[in-house]
Amino acid sequence: MPIDFGSTYMTSITVPPYLALEEALGLPPEPPCLQTPLSKIVLPREEILHRFRVDTHGIPRPDAPASWRNQLQPDGTVLDEFGVRWKQPTGHAHYEFYKGPFEGHPTLSDLHTFPWPDDPHEPARFAGRREMARRLYEETDYAIMAAIPGGFVTWSQFLRGFEGWFLDLAADPKFAEALMDRVLDFLLALAGKLLDEVGPYIQIITFGDDLALQDGPMMSPAMFHRLIKPRLRRVFDFIRSKCSAKLWFHTDGAVVSLIPDLIDLGIDILNPVQVTAKGMDDTGYLKKEFGDALVFWGGIDTQRLLPFGTPQQVRADVRRRILDMARGGGYVLSAVHNIQGDVSPENVVAMFDEAYACGVYPLPD
Repeated sequence: MPIDFGSTYMTSITVPPYLALEEALGLPPEPPCLQTPLSKIVLPREEILHRFRVDTHGIPRPDAPASWRNQLQPDGTVLDEFGVRWKQPTGHAHYEFYKGPFEGHPTLSDLHTFPWPDDPHEPARFAGRREMARRLYEETDYAIMAAIPGGFVTWSQFLRGFEGWFLDLAADPKFAEALMDRVLDFLLALAGKLLDEVGPYIQIITFGDDLALQDGPMMSPAMFHRLIKPRLRRVFDFIRSKCSAKLWFHTDGAVVSLIPDLIDLGIDILNPVQVTAKGMDDTGYLKKEFGDALVFWGGIDTQRLLPFGTPQQVRADVRRRILDMARGGGYVLSAVHNIQGDVSPENVVAMFDEAYACGVYPLPD
């Protein structure tokens, strides 16, 4: 059974627990390679991938232009190339969303006059990606993954502010659609150049856009079908026109009711199977109902189990998820989301060692 650790910016580990893991494994410290500087998400070193028998390897996401990286503001926030401000909470390594440039009462005219990010085709954004992908393809047996930064829902929420974005869906859908389309144009231009660089060498292309909360979808079915699904179709059709890689889609939350739509859109892989969200803990049902159409990727809880459980509890849950989702293939084990600083190295080791020990076909009854 395949194992993933760190191949995407949603299945990895942040810097503090990564350094603790290095120490626990007896590895000499090295400066970590970051996938996303503001969130402090790591691309794990080869020794760790080999130790945990990881089957996947990611290509770092395209960079922002050097002129836009980590522009520190007088109030202590950091400005990104979209004009979104990020703030570092006290005692945390990563940055969190603070404020978007379209909060208040923006108009369509404001969208046209806004200084949008620089050229998405700028070569510096993709420096070294082709060479890294080709080397992994020619010299290793990893499943190679590349990520399209996104998505259009999430970045529109950052730009507009969460409350404003949700209000727009009902009160000003023209603005909401125009904002999402402007973001989507940029992301697809970025995706096209990325796939030109690495498309011949990758097996999986990832795209994420959170569509649900802990207890259900973020919006009504009617709004989803009118405003979101057609734009997701545009994304997925574009990806398929550029490469033959499997399409991996990330959406947190209680997404059971959306899975038929995602299958209709043609995704191959669903991540992260957030088992603490409503309806998602019954992984046996998910496999029975949708396993013929989807690969499930994730499933090991990062909200409660990994930070607060014992190694024995972690091992027991790993066995449960494998027996639920790996029968007949179609399951890749990983943490539900990035491992944070409250997770011990012992629980990380327990998760991956148990996955390797138990994820051997044929699975026991």
